[in-house]
Amino acid sequence: MTVHLYLSLIPEALIASMLPPEEFGVYYTVGYSKKQRGQAMFAELDPDFRNDFFRIDEGLERCVPHEDGRSKKSVYIATYRVLEHIPLETIHTLYLVTKFGETLALERSTDYPKDNSSLYMYQEIAPTSPLVVSSLDPLSFYQFLTQDPLSLIHLPAVCFVDLRLGDLATDPEFGNVGDLPYEYIHHLRECLMELRNKTIHTKMVDRTHTVEYPYRMINHGIYLGNQKELAYFPLPSREELRTNYYNWWRSANQ
Repeated sequence: MTVHLYLSLIPEALIASMLPPEEFGVYYTVGYSKKQRGQAMFAELDPDFRNDFFRIDEGLERCVPHEDGRSKKSVYIATYRVLEHIPLETIHTLYLVTKFGETLALERSTDYPKDNSSLYMYQEIAPTSPLVVSSLDPLSFYQFLTQDPLSLIHLPAVCFVDLRLGDLATDPEFGNVGDLPYEYIHHLRECLMELRNKTIHTKMVDRTHTVEYPYRMINHGIYLGNQKELAYFPLPSREELRTNYYNWWRSANQ
């Protein structure tokens, strides 16, 4: 049987599995007997990938069928400093899985988003997970986290998603909340207004925020970056999701 090598981002881990991506997504989010529901995000790596930081060969050797012939669902190879040791050029598809096990494959793109927003909100996924607002667009935010020589804190690699702010992106004080589901709207307004009134370009909204978030609130897509490059995985348009990926979209909105 084929053994797959997965980079999990929620949570950060390197996992060997005999399950193909869609089956792995179901197992990883819903489980079969004991695991509670939860979102997942992962990428499949080339099975020939090796890095001395990981004991990959030992993990693959343990990924064998059970005595009754059932596939081995997961062998955890690493759970620490995983993302920074994965070459991003090997990642072409990212899988976004709802808490009900519906999987959406996102293809990599170099067409980085451009809009007229003056303010943004980012949920960092790995290796740290604060919720922050910023006046930096996604590309500039990635560069700030990994490369800015004036910053006291650098991340060797980062995964983050940009979340919708609606009218608050241009009018944080009086903008219509609309369908924004965030429970911390008052605090969010204050943080966004601080960006306008102070000489700062990032502000933490919640330093211990859960990495799970409503998928419908993704503004553009998912970003994976290290100190060499940025990989961008755009989310299809709402219309395309409703038309071509209805089961995933319906599951994501429950």
